[in-house]
Amino acid sequence: AGHYVKISVRDTGVGMDEETQRRIFEPFFTTKEMGRGTGLGLSSAYGIIKNHGGIINVYSEKGEGTTFNIYLPAVEAMETGARDEESGFREKEIQRGDETILLVDDEDTVIDVGQKVLKKLGYKVFVARSGQEAIELYRKSRDHIDLVILDMIMPDTGGGKVYDKMKEIKPDIKVLLSSGYGIDGHVAEILDRGCDGFIQKPFTGPGEEIVLSESQRTQ
Repeated sequence: AGHYVKISVRDTGVGMDEETQRRIFEPFFTTKEMGRGTGLGLSSAYGIIKNHGGIINVYSEKGEGTTFNIYLPAVEAMETGARDEESGFREKEIQRGDETILLVDDEDTVIDVGQKVLKKLGYKVFVARSGQEAIELYRKSRDHIDLVILDMIMPDTGGGKVYDKMKEIKPDIKVLLSSGYGIDGHVAEILDRGCDGFIQKPFTGPGEEIVLSESQRTQ
């Protein structure tokens, strides 16, 4: 129901069997040989589309190719005056800071954009593109880092293990988990273990809702 923009992507390749189709949106699932694919492309697309209130379907047969249909909610274009007014309102509401943040993510785009935005807001930023790199960097600079923004799903070491290692290094560490998949059982478990909060990707800007852990809500 409702108005949607439909995008179809079709190929004439070898197609997929039903078992493969059931798993294509799982993180790290890939049919490519070792070293030629991470299995994160379609899972990331799925997360982004779902977070925008959309739907993605796949149709495929062996030897007949594959079609992906993406439905994104249609919105009315905002008039220039209203857009300028909203932009001015948000500019006044944006909070700035001067603390140091460690941004951990294996996607170059997230790192590049996130680093620019945080620096523009006044923060000093360290970046790490893998779980192991984040652990080593935090071990060396823990006394200078005020907050860690930690991606949940990374190929080498997942966010849960990284959080546990960092907490061993500094028990009062402040960590904000981030993921494109929402709060599942694994994220909820890490929040229960003392993690400070969760923010869902893709980040929508200054109004993004941050889900706080139970301990943070009571403070």
